[in-house]
Amino acid sequence: MFDLQGLNIYLIGMMGAGKSSIGTLLAEKVGYRFLDTDTSIEKIAKQPITAIFDTVGESEFRQLETQVLAEVSAYTRLVVATGGGIVLKLENWNHLQQGLVIWLNPALETLVDRLKDDTTRPILNTPEDLHSKLEQILTARRDRYAEADIHLSIDSQQTPAEIVDRIIELIPTVLKAQVY
Repeated sequence: MFDLQGLNIYLIGMMGAGKSSIGTLLAEKVGYRFLDTDTSIEKIAKQPITAIFDTVGESEFRQLETQVLAEVSAYTRLVVATGGGIVLKLENWNHLQQGLVIWLNPALETLVDRLKDDTTRPILNTPEDLHSKLEQILTARRDRYAEADIHLSIDSQQTPAEIVDRIIELIPTVLKAQVY
C-alpha cells in the first residue's frame, strides 16, 4: 500500500456517478473515515436538499456546500463524496486541491439509467428530457472535473469494489514524492 500522509481524498463527478457508494468502500480500504457533503448539509440545515432548494434556492445551497467543504478540509484522513456542482466555485477548488481529487466519470447513458427514477435531485426537477439536462450539466462542469488529479472512466458493468481497486492502483501514480 502507499502512504497518503493523512491527505484527504475528494470524489467529484456528476450526480449518479457513485461517489457515495465508492467513497464508503474506498475509505474502508485505506483506513479513512467517510463523509458525504450532501448528508452534512442536510444535517446542518435540518432538511433534505430538495427542501433547501425549494425554500432558499440553489444559491443558498451552494453557500452551505462551500461552508461544509471549508470545515471538512481542515480535517485529515477523510474520503469525501462531494456534490456534483461543488466544482463550480473557485473557492471550493482551493479546498479540494489541498487533497487528492478523483473524478468518477461514468458514461452519460449510465447516469441517465441510474437517475431516471430519482426524484431526490432538485436540479433535475425540470420539464427537460433527462438525457439533455444531464448532458447540459456535464458540459458546464466537464472542464472543472478535468482538473482532478485522477480521471476515472467508469464502465457500467464495473462493481464499486472493482472501481475502488482501480483507484487504489492509480493513487501512487499521482502522489508527490516524499521529501525527507
